[in-house]
Amino acid sequence: MGMADDPFAAAFVYNVNVGFRFMRNASDIIRTVSRHTLAYMLFSISELFRHYDEFDPLDLLIIHAILNANVIHVMNDPSLDERFSSIDAVEPDVIKQGVSRAALSRFLSLPLETVRRRVTALKRRKILAETKAGLIVTEQNMFKFGNNHELQKTNMLLLTKLLRDLKRAGINGPDDLRVAKSAASTRKAK
Repeated sequence: MGMADDPFAAAFVYNVNVGFRFMRNASDIIRTVSRHTLAYMLFSISELFRHYDEFDPLDLLIIHAILNANVIHVMNDPSLDERFSSIDAVEPDVIKQGVSRAALSRFLSLPLETVRRRVTALKRRKILAETKAGLIVTEQNMFKFGNNHELQKTNMLLLTKLLRDLKRAGINGPDDLRVAKSAASTRKAK
């Protein structure tokens, strides 16, 4: 079946680094983005595990899920995002949004009892603290979770590689993903 016969293979034109135009179908774009973003995530996780080798990988996952929940509102607020954008700026505990054990359990698809047990141990190590709003990763934790400059710099290298690889594949920005997204939505509807 050719692209013209496939209703889901919405084709679009994009520029390739060498300057010529090339047609790709939505499935190719989805697969390309999936491969490259999966590699980025795995390299990132590998670096995290390598840097914090004294921690169980599940504990690292829990810590970083809490850390993300703590600062999601900062990332969504342009003024707060700018205020805490410096590599030396750390979000103070007082502005962090807490997260419940139940929310963590649902988000990570882990049994609630596993989350409870791990959180208790991480609180004993003074990595996590309990607030009225829920759990936070403390800004004063001795392992620099949320403020590890070495990991931040490594992430910049990995992100640069991801963006370069996507550009080489012809994906220069979010507009290049629209056709793939609309094709995926069309498939779900049928």
